[in-house]
Amino acid sequence: MHEVLVTILGTTASALATVSLLPQVVRTWRTRSAGDISAAWLVVALASMALWIAYGALIGAGAVMWANALTALQAGFILAIKLAERRSVAAGQGVEAMIYPGRLAPSKAGSDTESG
Repeated sequence: MHEVLVTILGTTASALATVSLLPQVVRTWRTRSAGDISAAWLVVALASMALWIAYGALIGAGAVMWANALTALQAGFILAIKLAERRSVAAGQGVEAMIYPGRLAPSKAGSDTESG
């Protein structure tokens, strides 16, 4: 009975850890913005997840490894959006350049020809 409870506890914890970032991933995907998320937090969280993956590998805990790997993928996605957003803004292109790569955003299309 004890082993079953431990398994249920571990499985529940792993599932919750895995889906914990999902709402933020969905929001970041929809808005194409991670402006309200701390890059420092993301880096520390990713480092923590990498250490948990290593720990899980050392003790043979597949659930620990998989839960942290899936969560790290989500955090990595958010960090990638955050960094792309920073590069676009730093280049003076704004967030629109990230959402509409390779072309002007619809709201800016034709603005150069109207002023001429």
